[in-house]
Amino acid sequence: MKVLVIHNRYQQPGGEDVVAVHESRLLESQGHTVVSYDRSNHELKKLSMSKRILLLKDIVYSGDSKREIEIILDREKPDVVHVHNTFMMISPSVYEACGEAGVPVLQTLHNYRLVCPGWTLSRDGKICEDCVENGLWNSIWHACYRDSRMMTAAIAGMLQFHRLSGTWENSIDGYIALSEFARSKFIDGGLPRNKIHVKPNFVESDPGKKTEVGEFALFVGRLSPEKGIHTLIKAWAKIKNHIPLVIVGDGPLRGSLEIEVASQPNSPVTFRGWLPRAEVLAAMKRAAFVVTPSVWYEGFPMTIAEAFACGTPVICSRLGSMQEIVDDHRTGLHFHTGDAEDLSSKVSWVLDHPAELAEMGQAARKEYENRYTAEKNYDLLMDIYRQIIGNVVTH
Repeated sequence: MKVLVIHNRYQQPGGEDVVAVHESRLLESQGHTVVSYDRSNHELKKLSMSKRILLLKDIVYSGDSKREIEIILDREKPDVVHVHNTFMMISPSVYEACGEAGVPVLQTLHNYRLVCPGWTLSRDGKICEDCVENGLWNSIWHACYRDSRMMTAAIAGMLQFHRLSGTWENSIDGYIALSEFARSKFIDGGLPRNKIHVKPNFVESDPGKKTEVGEFALFVGRLSPEKGIHTLIKAWAKIKNHIPLVIVGDGPLRGSLEIEVASQPNSPVTFRGWLPRAEVLAAMKRAAFVVTPSVWYEGFPMTIAEAFACGTPVICSRLGSMQEIVDDHRTGLHFHTGDAEDLSSKVSWVLDHPAELAEMGQAARKEYENRYTAEKNYDLLMDIYRQIIGNVVTH
């Protein structure tokens, strides 16, 4: 099978970029041919301010991207096109090119951008579904994308244009949601129920399960408001048994968080910054548990799947996909979202119950083996490819 993979990388690498690369490598390892159309938002740095303003119309529909995809489709003749992200250098015009060429299109829904211009279904540290329930104009009023009404209006305009044009309904043959929870939210947002498949993310290679108990807690992720990092810091100030907390990652909040932690006497919190994946996995295998305190629904946190692969349990917010992925008191614990007191009590509980924590780690490893290996994911992906190819052929 030949697959054209379309992906627009972000300026700051994230889970979507990792999944797009790993999925392509998985396909190639199984003998399939992968052709990549890859753009990056780093291209924005090369544009003048006037050209950036002109780019706003291309967010809605880029004729250049469509023509480039038409050339690739004519030359490569792929069996299927798999789109990960079109924002902001590519645009949804590529779906039209695929439809005109008669090539089926699959879109992975890594975040909630198709129903939320701010992409997280959250605002000011709280869940927000105003755009789903009351219309996209709400996002413009609140400047949900990077506090810019102009940029938010461009994204909302793109979404509304393609809703009215029937792009999401007619030009995309299948979607991948990363959890049943996410699938339900996209259905609420108007995407066609019968086209949304569920396939989780996966861990590309087995890191091997941990061999030690672990003496610290670990957070891995972007240091930004939606990740619940303030809740995490507040919780650690309340924990009497000062288990060390290691924070791996970078982002806009790092400076202020380091100042906040430095003001707390004898704080056990350490910032490690960004680390290569191999070092992150090594840290997971040494950790007692991983904490995922996000205050947004999350798509499918790779951190959780990787922790499970290492046999490390996860304490997460009782919210969205996280509470679906982490089985409370079996592969980890849930705490009330944004509640530092509840998080600190859950941490104290696992510290007082080492035998139960070890059992949760073993269950987490089994969960990885049953659901999140490359082999399991390949079978799911190929089944979805065959379905959408078959549907296009029969129609």
